[in-house]
Amino acid sequence: MHGFCHFEIPAKDFARARSFYGGIFGWKFEEMQGMDYMLFTPPNGVGGGFSKSAEASVKPGFLPYIEVDDIEATLRKVESSGGRKVMGKTMISPEHGFFALFQDPDNNQIGLWAKK
Repeated sequence: MHGFCHFEIPAKDFARARSFYGGIFGWKFEEMQGMDYMLFTPPNGVGGGFSKSAEASVKPGFLPYIEVDDIEATLRKVESSGGRKVMGKTMISPEHGFFALFQDPDNNQIGLWAKK
């Protein structure tokens, strides 16, 4: 209890968000009828939603991270899917692994994390 249970990502185009995040991370989606909202469910971990009414921040305040097996391979998928690498794979420390940052097609900044 008291952990994150849901988060929202601004997205003006649900088809583009579905293609981008589904193709890279294997997320599943459900559009909410009568709402400008689409839920997403990752293979494991906390899910959330895409909101057409939310706006991407120019400077990220809240920065969610997605756990991946291979940061460099994921960044290649991000770039080939219309996203942009903001920061390449960077070591946090030997015991805490690595991170990277990317920007999705709606200009949201998202982090990646991997142990190796």
